[in-house]
Amino acid sequence: MAAMATGDQHAASEVLRGLARHLNCLNEDNKSTRKRALELIKRETVDKGLSSSVLQEVFSALLKPLLKCLSDPMERCRETAITTITEFIRCVPKPEESLPYLMPCLAQRLGDKEILEPAEELRLSAVEMLTLTLEVCGKHLAPYLNEMMNILQRTIVDPFPDVKRESCKCTVNLAKCVPEHFHMQAEGLVKPLMQTISHQHSRVRVSVIEATGAVIQHGTGKNVDDVVSHLAQRLFDDSPQVRKAVTAVVGDWLLHMRDRYSYFHKLIPLLLSSISDEIPEIRFLAADLWKQVGAQWETENEEDIKDKLDFLLTPPHFYPPGVERPGLGCRELVVRSLGRLVPAITHDVTDWLVPTRVRTSQLLSVLLLHAEDHSTQHLQPLLATLYRACTDTERDVVSNCLAAAKLLGTFVPPVVFLKLLLDHVTTPTSSSHPWAPLKVLAAVLGGCPKPLLKPHLEQIANALARPDVCQEYQQVMYLEQLLACVDVLLHQCESDCGSVSLQLLQVLVTVQSLSTEPHLSEKALESAQLLCKVQGLDSVMELYRLHMGQLLDWLSASVNTWCSYSPQRLQLHIIVMQSGPVIGEFVSQLMPLLRCSLQPDKDPEMRMSIFTMLAKLLLDATNTLDSQGRFRDESEKFLCDILLPNLVWHAGRTSAAVRTSVLSCLLALLHGGAVTPGQLLCLEEKLCPLVLSALEEDSQMSRLLACRSLSAVLKLIGTSLHPEALNKIYPELLKRLDDSSEEVRGVALQALGLWLSCLTKDYNPELCASHLQLLYQQLLLHLDDPDSSVQDRVLEVLKKASSVHPALLKTEVEAVRDKQRSPLYCEQLLHHISSLHTEAAAESPE
Repeated sequence: MAAMATGDQHAASEVLRGLARHLNCLNEDNKSTRKRALELIKRETVDKGLSSSVLQEVFSALLKPLLKCLSDPMERCRETAITTITEFIRCVPKPEESLPYLMPCLAQRLGDKEILEPAEELRLSAVEMLTLTLEVCGKHLAPYLNEMMNILQRTIVDPFPDVKRESCKCTVNLAKCVPEHFHMQAEGLVKPLMQTISHQHSRVRVSVIEATGAVIQHGTGKNVDDVVSHLAQRLFDDSPQVRKAVTAVVGDWLLHMRDRYSYFHKLIPLLLSSISDEIPEIRFLAADLWKQVGAQWETENEEDIKDKLDFLLTPPHFYPPGVERPGLGCRELVVRSLGRLVPAITHDVTDWLVPTRVRTSQLLSVLLLHAEDHSTQHLQPLLATLYRACTDTERDVVSNCLAAAKLLGTFVPPVVFLKLLLDHVTTPTSSSHPWAPLKVLAAVLGGCPKPLLKPHLEQIANALARPDVCQEYQQVMYLEQLLACVDVLLHQCESDCGSVSLQLLQVLVTVQSLSTEPHLSEKALESAQLLCKVQGLDSVMELYRLHMGQLLDWLSASVNTWCSYSPQRLQLHIIVMQSGPVIGEFVSQLMPLLRCSLQPDKDPEMRMSIFTMLAKLLLDATNTLDSQGRFRDESEKFLCDILLPNLVWHAGRTSAAVRTSVLSCLLALLHGGAVTPGQLLCLEEKLCPLVLSALEEDSQMSRLLACRSLSAVLKLIGTSLHPEALNKIYPELLKRLDDSSEEVRGVALQALGLWLSCLTKDYNPELCASHLQLLYQQLLLHLDDPDSSVQDRVLEVLKKASSVHPALLKTEVEAVRDKQRSPLYCEQLLHHISSLHTEAAAESPE
């Protein structure tokens, strides 16, 4: 052995003797000379394949000159020196012998406040040399930990991305290599790592995250708080590799970090967030790590949980179908951390960044799936969080939170969640989003098992049907959520909803009455049809038949307080319009309601809307109000007690508008056949003066309706009227022939024609000659109207009038014939009168 060592020394001496001149050239001023000398040194040593023992001897002699070359002004010289030293370190058997000289030199070049090496590629080579040194020297580097830390603190924040990555790799190796020394100074690397964790290159971010994992793992554990928020941000990284790195690091900490129990509440959310990642690989990795964490915790705490094992291993009776139940250890870890996690969730779910809100809302569902019934004790803050989150503008946040609410419904007893939720529904905490509690209620009810929900059906339905709940707001969103609550009850409880059918129908009626959106009304009608279906009813009309009495009582209870803003008048509209023929079965109950709400001292706008509604119904009376023939028994009272008092003239536009709606209703009553001629005749003395008065209304529509109503009255009872009553009608109609509206003039002419048809044998032409003379004279005036179409219609009326008193008419025609623009119409009329006389003479006996 001694001979061999002597031989190696001799060989080394020979090599060094050959390098002597090259070593001298390293001090030359000429940079080319120095460069060539370094290249020749490399060629004669590491490139020549010398034995390791010879290389060791040579390296010991060459180290100092080579290290001196690391500060050479020429970049190529520094590069060759670094390459040569690196090769020596890789090949020599005892590289640690170089550390006393190598480490101070590298620390000086790379670890000062200002890095002395300007070339980024050479800085990379130097850090790679440092990494190699660490790999081959191992624990021998412990005395040089300060130098290592100084270098890494600078190179981790190096401007060159590859230097950053190599520094992170070196950091990981250092932490694993000298853990017993590393933990004392690990804290110094946290700041540079966090400065670099958001670098624009994803590979740099991955390296920093891995280095952070090692620094915290092998450090004192005091810096977890300094890095958790940064790692949480990386969970939103666009690069899947970065998110995967965070998942792996956090999972490793939860499994192996010394003081991990103290940080479970901070680390668990990071790992569980990855369970919802969009990349399957990351989801699977997170799920696998989480199972390991839970299983490890179970093993470590077996004594504490042995009493719970049997009970906690059995899934709850109504566990969500198709969902794998997390292990006992995982569930216990979440339960024990939930008190600290809920406030953080509450804070982050309203973050200004959308990705944070989405990820937080996903995490909430995962946590509640683990917490199961333990979420009961955190129900108040959880509900407050859900109310805010379900108003988010981001659809994913809302859907995730509703999924979380559904889990609350599954695991929390209804008696508990209903106490809080129904209080919030009746007194919303947010004035801008009063529908939020309803939205959450619908989701919670959707998760609640039917057998558990059934005993509380009445409580829920009563709350929804309360006036301060279903009648308070007209926002589309609010009404949509009301419908959602009804629908979820119908789908969850089906036939059991029969016990609360009335309350649910009240809600559906109210939604339709308040809605200004067609799609909402359609949806409410669909829900009403579903309410029929679950009860085995054939149609919505059957549903109304079942509850009409109660619905009318419901409305009657508040009728004395109704005004134009009252939702009850709109509810009445929906009920009577949708129930079709069914309302005809409840006329005796409806009439007092109408009588009370339509008194002349009631709100005019409200009366107007109800009269308009009644007009629609009365036009089709046989299929609505009079479907059973019962309205006819009430129609006299309806006319006398409701319509006529509202026809009495009062000053003001609003009163005039009310009278217009009453006339519309009267006309519909007369046309719809819901009043008999006998009933009308009894009321003629009260009715006709008011209708005739309406012919003088300022409103064209009122005058038109009044004319038409008179025509309808004449058709029904004209022949039964006393001549005196008839003689009061025609003068008012004659006035309308001068109306500003052509339509009113036309209808007035038609009414006069009907009036003439009503003159029976009881009407004595001689006794009433003065009346007929006035009628003829006024009609003859209009026979000279500038409008030929008016002339034609007046001529037809006069022809009809000629049969009443021909001689009188002939006299009046002859008196005006020569005064008119054209005698043509008068000639036609005289010819017609003459033909009547001829016919009469022919019919009389000789």
